[in-house]
Amino acid sequence: MKARTIGRHMRESFKSIRRNSWMTFASVSAVTVTLLLVGVFIVIMMNLNQLADSIENDVEIKVVADPAADKAVIEELVEKVRATPGILEVVYSSRDKELDKMIQSFGDELSLYKQSNPLGDALYVKAKDPQKTAAIAKKIDTYDYTYEVIYGEEKVEKLFNVLNTSRNVGLVLILALLFTAMFLISNTIRITIVARRKEIEIMKLVGATNNFVRIPFLLEGMWLGILGAIAPMLIITISYYKLYEHWEPKLQGELFQLLNTTPFIYQLNGLILFMGIFIGVWGSFMSVRKFLKV
Repeated sequence: MKARTIGRHMRESFKSIRRNSWMTFASVSAVTVTLLLVGVFIVIMMNLNQLADSIENDVEIKVVADPAADKAVIEELVEKVRATPGILEVVYSSRDKELDKMIQSFGDELSLYKQSNPLGDALYVKAKDPQKTAAIAKKIDTYDYTYEVIYGEEKVEKLFNVLNTSRNVGLVLILALLFTAMFLISNTIRITIVARRKEIEIMKLVGATNNFVRIPFLLEGMWLGILGAIAPMLIITISYYKLYEHWEPKLQGELFQLLNTTPFIYQLNGLILFMGIFIGVWGSFMSVRKFLKV
């Protein structure tokens, strides 16, 4: 495509935006509101997703060895557990350490058991994929000299179900908002195209290709998307920086941590800009398509 043709398409797209100022304002406003909602929702979902990941990563399996097993058998069990597919980490805890933990939790009265420790050695196991914790626990439970395998079966499965449902619902809502924005831009540009349908028909009759007619409208949709993305990017960036500065010191040491501003904000702004351009171009493409059949 020649530089002169590209320049012509750019001028036509800007001219259309100026000529239809009220429709431009309506389109940009629709994109702004939609992308602001999507951006805020993404911020919430990404931080909740980090919380979910933290909770998932805290899920572990406690494998209690047979109290009657000797040291050689325990070492063999440790190696067998470490060799199990899907295992991320195995931490060994002797029966004496387990008793010390119980004394710290329940009081010095249990120190009487130091003379005859009834507990077995323990292994604390984490899976590479927390969602596979149950399957790995059942596998380990089949090994010899495992006295008990504990991982909070019902609570863990309910937790994973809730987290997966929340992620799916969030994704559906974001897609619904984007579809709404595309619909609004599509309708707005369709009104512009209807007003210029005679011009399009004449251009087609004198030999203009579909791309020659289509590109100015696609550029117009792109500009509308970019203009609509500017305000959400600024609002979300400023708000998140202030939120992070206020809450991050108070959340030190807690399970829930806000995502670091860098690179999260840059990634989010890039995503918002991309979504603005995409819904603008796609909305224009869908609007102009049927008017090219002359």
